[in-house]
Amino acid sequence: MKNQWITAKAFLQQFTWKKISNIFALYLSFHISRWRKKPILLGYPTTLSIEPTTSCNLRCPECPSGLRSFTRPTGMLDEELFRKVIQETGKYLTYLHLYFQGEPFLHPRFTKLVNLADKEGIFTSTSTNAHYLTSKNVDDIISSGLKQLIVSMDGITQDVYEHYRVGGNLTKVTEGLQLFLSRRNELNSKFPRIILQFLVTGKNEHQIPDLKKWAKEIGVDELQLKTTQIYNFENGSDLIPSDTKYSRYVQDRSGKWKLKKNIENKCWRMWQGAVITWDGKVVPCCFDKDGSHVMGNVAEKPFELIWKTPKYQTFRKTLLEDRKQIEICKNCTE
Repeated sequence: MKNQWITAKAFLQQFTWKKISNIFALYLSFHISRWRKKPILLGYPTTLSIEPTTSCNLRCPECPSGLRSFTRPTGMLDEELFRKVIQETGKYLTYLHLYFQGEPFLHPRFTKLVNLADKEGIFTSTSTNAHYLTSKNVDDIISSGLKQLIVSMDGITQDVYEHYRVGGNLTKVTEGLQLFLSRRNELNSKFPRIILQFLVTGKNEHQIPDLKKWAKEIGVDELQLKTTQIYNFENGSDLIPSDTKYSRYVQDRSGKWKLKKNIENKCWRMWQGAVITWDGKVVPCCFDKDGSHVMGNVAEKPFELIWKTPKYQTFRKTLLEDRKQIEICKNCTE
């Protein structure tokens, strides 16, 4: 709970009256849209995810980046393109997740990107597999202005860890994490807050008690147990946990697997935020990993114009009427 209070304080300190009124306008238009079954849009996104790179050092089995299975182009985010997006969205943006696919610390200017957003008064976050938390870059990360660092670590022994994080080195991860926490304490800094994220699978769920003990001993700010997204889950997978509390999926009477949560004809994400790929494509959310629904490109036109295009509004209208028509929504927990 302490971490949530510290994080919330840092988040709220970035607010301006313009950002507050924008959030209110989004919230109001979202509920009016649900009632009318017609998309009304009164504001601009309060959150964005921007992809620094599609490159990754690991080969996780349920990740397009890890599987090297993208049909969209791969590459690195251009710093000037990022600067353009921040200049266009900064006046109403409250939260920026510098991550979509890939390992963000493979971008050679990653901490510079963070610092650009931080100077614009935007709360910044990223996700990492923690193989690049080294003595060479720890100080740069801490001084960049990054507020939240989510570390994915899905096992506390190498054999379990590498079942999902294929090609990963658990010792390197734990040593980097310990180094980071030690250096942050030496610098008397509260940020970035460290969230240890554990994707619960059928292969690692037995380690949860020991994980909780280890996370407390090492001193991470928060531990999150997260359900795992699985492609082609209908016929089951050894990655589905036996404890359904940690699973997105349940079996029906026929033995087939289905989403635990019913898909409703609503999605706050379509009013709250968007995702921008490394090459500037705007896609509706993080479930569109392969860029199947490109709404426009910020390299070609301002984001504000893309946000309210007929194509984007048609997409919102479809999910209000029958969200099950949209393929990327079929594995969503929203």
